[in-house]
Formats: sequence, C-alpha cells, structure tokens
Amino acid sequence: MFPRQLRVHHDTDMQKVIRSKKGAFDKTCGVKMLANKLPYSRFSVVVGTKVDKRAVVRNKIKRQYREILKEFQPKISAGFDVVLLVSKPAITLAYVEKRKGLVATLKRAGLLGASSSVSAPRPAVSKDVVV
Repeated sequence: MFPRQLRVHHDTDMQKVIRSKKGAFDKTCGVKMLANKLPYSRFSVVVGTKVDKRAVVRNKIKRQYREILKEFQPKISAGFDVVLLVSKPAITLAYVEKRKGLVATLKRAGLLGASSSVSAPRPAVSKDVVV
C-alpha cells in the first residue's frame, strides 16, 4: 500500500479526477489523471463490483496493480492525481500481462517516459547454486 501522502483518498478528489478529460485506456485498465499543485503524484486503484462480486478477487487485483504502480512510481511524472480504473478482463490476465498493459497505458497518458523498460521483474532470490 502507498503511504498516506501518496494516496488519493478523499471522495471529492476522486470525483474530480474521474470527471477530468485527461486519461488513457486499454482493454483491462484505464488511467484518469488531473494535475495537482504538489511536488509528487498521488495514486488510487478502483476495482468495481462489476468486475467481480467477490471482494477477495477485487482486492487481489488492487494489490497487484498497486505493486506495479509502486515499482514505476519514481519514473512517473510528479504533480498528478492518478486514478487507475480496472475492468473485467483483468481477472484472467497474468501479472506480467497486467504489468505490460499498465505500462503501455501510462506511456499513452504521458505519465511515463518512453525510456522505461518493460522487461520482466527480477526474481528476489538468485537461482545460482552455491557450493
């Protein structure tokens, strides 16, 4: 989870961002954004009950997309409130596919520079055998 400072958590702020004209969408997720006057960007992930009625499934999807946003947060342009709207096809995608889709959407929205790599994340544990 993002620190409280990096979250869009007030209903009024969320509604302003969702009503804004700026954004980018693909089949599985959409990014709505609105400029704020802060030296950092704030984020929120929305997965509605239309995606799945079960809270367990919705929360899993939110955790995955939050983790992807955390990974790219230093590379995302500062000064924006960003709301990620997730749609139903995200349920069937693997984590790597969600990551590629979100990165492409962030680039299309102009939040992420073109130089950001989309390679697979490195494993936390080395696979080398030490004798």
